[in-house]
Amino acid sequence: MADAKESAALSPQAAARFGPLPRLLPLALAFYGALLGAAVAWRSLVDGVGPWTAGALSPPWPLGARIGAGVALGAALIGTSRVWTSRSEAGRRLAAELGRLVGGLSTPRVCLLAAASGLAEEAFFRGALQPRVGWLAASLLFGLAHFHPSRELRLWSLTAALAGLALGALFQASGDLLAPALAHALLNAVNLRWLARRANEDLRAP
Repeated sequence: MADAKESAALSPQAAARFGPLPRLLPLALAFYGALLGAAVAWRSLVDGVGPWTAGALSPPWPLGARIGAGVALGAALIGTSRVWTSRSEAGRRLAAELGRLVGGLSTPRVCLLAAASGLAEEAFFRGALQPRVGWLAASLLFGLAHFHPSRELRLWSLTAALAGLALGALFQASGDLLAPALAHALLNAVNLRWLARRANEDLRAP
C-alpha cells in the first residue's frame, strides 16, 4: 500500500526522469533466468555437477553456518556501501545515478529482482566461472559485467569487483552457493529499496 501511494505521489514529469528498469523488469527477469540456465548447463556439461557446489576440495559448511555467513557478509557489504555513499562525493554521485535507474520500483519488485539477480549472477560468476578461471579472474569479470560508460557509474564496476572478491572467497570457503547467493540477494534487496525510496523522495521534494 505504501508503495502504491509513493508511485501515485509522483507527477508524470517526475516519473519520466526515472531510468528504464521499472518498465523493463520482465526483460531483466528473463535475462537472469537465461543466465541461470547457462550456468547450470555449463557446469553440468563441463564438470558433471551443478553450479551450486564449489567442488570436492571444499566440503560444505553446516547449513546454519552457511546461512549465518551469508547474512553476515550481506550486512557487512550493506554497511560498507552506506558509509561510502554517505561520506564521499563519488559515492553520493553513484548512489544518485543508481537511484534514478531503479526509482519507481515497488518493494515486491525490488525483492523479486534482488532474488533473481543474486541467484543468477552467483550461479554464473561463482558457480560456473570461478572453478574454471579462478577466484581473482572471476571477480574481475564480475566487475567488468557491471561496467557502465557514464562518468557517474564507472565506479560501479570497481565496487562490484570488490564485492565479487568477498563473494567468491565465501563460495570457496563455504563449499556451495548458498552463502554468497544469500549475501548477494540481501545486499541487492536492501540497497535497491533504499535507492528507489531515496529517488522517489528527491523527486517529490520542492
